[in-house]
Amino acid sequence: MQNEEHYFLNVKKSISEKAWVDRLNPEAARLAGAMSSQLGLSEIVARILAGRGIDVDGANNFLNPTIRELMPDPSIMVDMDNVASRITKAIKNKEKVALFGDYDVDGACSVALMQLYLEHFGIKTITHIPDRIFEGYGPNIAAMDKFVEQGASLIITLDCGTTSFEAIEHARNLGADFLVIDHHLGDENLPQANAIVNPNRADDISELGYLCAAGVTFMTLVAVNRELRNNGIKNLPDLLKQIDLVALATICDVVPLIGLNRAFVLRGVELMRKKSNIGIAALVLVARISGPINPYHLGFIIGPRINAGGRIGDATLGVRLLTSKDENEVEHIANTLHELNYERQNIEIQAVEEATAIAEAEIGEGEGAPVLVLASKDWHQGVVGLVASRLKDKFNRPAFAIALTPNAKATGSGRSITGVDLGSAILKAVEKDIIVKGGGHAMAAGISLLPEQIADFRSFLHDELEEDVKISRASNFLKIDAAITARAASVEFIHQIEQAGPFGTKNPNPIFAFPSHRVKYAKIVGKGGHVSFSLLSGDGARLQAIAFRAANTALGDVLLHSTDAKPLHICGTIGINHWQGRENAQLRVIDAAIA
Repeated sequence: MQNEEHYFLNVKKSISEKAWVDRLNPEAARLAGAMSSQLGLSEIVARILAGRGIDVDGANNFLNPTIRELMPDPSIMVDMDNVASRITKAIKNKEKVALFGDYDVDGACSVALMQLYLEHFGIKTITHIPDRIFEGYGPNIAAMDKFVEQGASLIITLDCGTTSFEAIEHARNLGADFLVIDHHLGDENLPQANAIVNPNRADDISELGYLCAAGVTFMTLVAVNRELRNNGIKNLPDLLKQIDLVALATICDVVPLIGLNRAFVLRGVELMRKKSNIGIAALVLVARISGPINPYHLGFIIGPRINAGGRIGDATLGVRLLTSKDENEVEHIANTLHELNYERQNIEIQAVEEATAIAEAEIGEGEGAPVLVLASKDWHQGVVGLVASRLKDKFNRPAFAIALTPNAKATGSGRSITGVDLGSAILKAVEKDIIVKGGGHAMAAGISLLPEQIADFRSFLHDELEEDVKISRASNFLKIDAAITARAASVEFIHQIEQAGPFGTKNPNPIFAFPSHRVKYAKIVGKGGHVSFSLLSGDGARLQAIAFRAANTALGDVLLHSTDAKPLHICGTIGINHWQGRENAQLRVIDAAIA
């Protein structure tokens, strides 16, 4: 990146202190030209594909992913056949089955998938989602006792269980069989469950570690369907009718949108638009989503409302919403979740303000710690993950927010930056007894620890991740897909680039630069401190734009004070805003630079 020609619009240091670079190197640019001419793709779609490593041969499968073509035999995952066989046995013998899930969207969707499947065969299930504050993450002994007391002979954990040695051993000693369906990182030592399906276990070579727990659950049910069919059982569930739950979890768990996940999301969103699941449809209504539902709605509107139950309310609300057949019940639950989400936003704003002030004081004028580890007795345990995410975004480094509880314990959540594996570091911290419990993925992790362990935990993360953080922060580049004007950013143009979607992790939303545009009518809107304005090109075309949570940031200050001033280079992603039956293009601003 040393030559000036590599910098997009010659932006070496933006308002957000990033260098803008062309996502396409010369070789990728040539590939884009070849795809455009050979496959008849528009130049912009070809550039998007080439910028994500897609070549001519892979373009068709990328643009038209299907579950049939992309889903491998479920048996390639370790222990899958054992799990399918045990669930088949439970169905044939009409056993009582207990389901234990995580308290986030992925956990709710995974439990809902399994519950709906078993109910199809008349299997009575006992469902439990732990209380985030009083029980914490993962199965616990009290819940296992309750399951066995209520007659469960089979216990299945979904989106958890891979590191739950004590609870699983306890349940087995009580005489219950135990299955784990999960995707969280695990080390070589695993609990003594009857079977554990997890593409991220150390001995699994399926290369399906990018799936969320609901994706793993779906593949498990495909294997069970096959096992039941081989046992002569007919009238099997049509699993594709529940693919909307897999799509919802895939988006909300922020797993890579590659391979099978792309097919899950595309097919699932199609199903949601038909209002197949009345619980999701009720949330769409209460959240006042206009226009066709899309992945953005799942990640930023539907998902947060389902999560609100697990964060500050009743953790079972999500599963109940997604599995109920009673329209009055789902309407009531949807309204409750909507209100809880509003309350969660207020709690989050206060916690983020306090955490930001603490972080700024710690960092001061220097470089600061490579990993932020902040704690407060005033933070609600249900929002620490959101606080960590805001800190990570603002200070460009991994961050942990820890809630200190009155019972002399502490619960925290962490978020990471590209190239820094938080999940693996947390597993090491558990192994070394630096913290009590923890687990997660490369980009996110949850922990339980004692207040007196926080200092050692902070030191451990400093030593373990300092070099990775330094490398990641040094690569402070923003990759731009193309330069366009406000006039070019039309609804038709957006529909064109959506061919390369859905966008998310590993398939990032295309970032467009708008060279030398003017900012007009900038103002702060919403309690989140968003900056809304009109972006004007030199020919007078206007594009509505918004910079989320930009107030009181360097970017927000520039936008708010640039009205009628010199032009700016603006970059961001574009989407369609549906309002009163009309479609309008909207820019979601990421960064700006002095033109």
